[in-house]
Amino acid sequence: MDIETDGRFGNKRVHNRLGPGSGGGPSSTTGKVCNFWRAGRCNRFPCPYLHSELPEAAAPPKRPSGPGGNVWRNPSTGGRGGGGHNRWGRGPGGGSGVANHKPPERPCKYFLAGTDCSYGERCRYPHSYCISDSITMLTPLKGHEKGVTGIALPAGSDKLYSGSKDGTVRMWDCQTGQCAGVITMGREVGCMISEGPWLFIGIPDAVKVWNMQTAAEMNLTGPTGQVYALAVASELLFAATQDGRILAWRFSATTNCFEPAASLDGHKLAVVSLIVGGMRLYSASMDKTIRVWDLATLQCIQTLSDHTDVVMSLLCWDQFLLSCSLDQTIKVWAATESGNLEVTYTHREEQGALSLSGMPDAQSKPVLLCSLNDNTVRLYDLPSFSDRGRIFSKQEIRAIQMGPGGLFFTGDGTGELKVWQWIDGAQT
Repeated sequence: MDIETDGRFGNKRVHNRLGPGSGGGPSSTTGKVCNFWRAGRCNRFPCPYLHSELPEAAAPPKRPSGPGGNVWRNPSTGGRGGGGHNRWGRGPGGGSGVANHKPPERPCKYFLAGTDCSYGERCRYPHSYCISDSITMLTPLKGHEKGVTGIALPAGSDKLYSGSKDGTVRMWDCQTGQCAGVITMGREVGCMISEGPWLFIGIPDAVKVWNMQTAAEMNLTGPTGQVYALAVASELLFAATQDGRILAWRFSATTNCFEPAASLDGHKLAVVSLIVGGMRLYSASMDKTIRVWDLATLQCIQTLSDHTDVVMSLLCWDQFLLSCSLDQTIKVWAATESGNLEVTYTHREEQGALSLSGMPDAQSKPVLLCSLNDNTVRLYDLPSFSDRGRIFSKQEIRAIQMGPGGLFFTGDGTGELKVWQWIDGAQT
């Protein structure tokens, strides 16, 4: 698949000439940028238009960022702001925490909708699902009739599993990309994760459990309403429910079953995200808070209230907690000397943020993927928050799952999955 880029990512350009010459020629008098060059398809030589973006007004100088290097901040430095050791948001698009880069062109709306574009090769907009020199789309997986809410790859399985609001779980053959089976759940799938050979599926009022090696199947009751998130830690399974509780089950080797262990109460509205880091469970809720739970005691030890709207997703990366919200921010939390979490960096978006996922790129550098409610996914280097590109979709992307060998998967509101591959941008 062709990678189309407008040159604003990674400081690379496919074309960097200024038309037929650098002075006195037509390109210097028209003052217009070639639309075909922007789309990566100009074959005119000489071309009367600019093959580079017009220069922007000089930006005010940024604060010194200290020595270079992609260095993670040490939480022991503590406090807000982080002092001179804070490397968060020091790249293009970061700095003050505002996404100040010029947004790239969106792909052709007809292409995104799956309809024929009457402009064909003359279309000024890219016919591509992404604008990045770091990823390429391999194939779409079609079959679900409603939004994808969970994607999982159980250990040792040659099948990819996807759950949807259409009430089905689909199995996809990892070798052929073909659907290998459909399991009817009868209820909307709220979430899905895998841990070892186990596949856990959240549906209204229950959690379905399958062991992919032994074919054992269990139905865990107790939740009230939809189960929006699941997490596994310390032989405990946690389920985030619509009524604001977090239910826990413990696996018993004696009975080979999951048995009720606890109910973690405190959130006032639905819990929509769970993540485990160290000996802590973190929960995000529609009540605009994040709660921190001690896994040893299952007690809440801190409530974080810095977001001003629904906290949609959480991610643990190294010694940091990342959160995103409909308040259009991504917040980075670090532990102070007292052990409490405080915001050390806030990255602002222009849209509400829906889901976070982290993974290494083709060069093993950490990258953050953040889906927004404008039907895009932003890619950022960490910790600089430098822009690495965007993924575009017909509807919101709520499910992102990392796979082996540089693969990852996304699922959108139309029910379509896409398979992506990290590539070495320096070679494209």
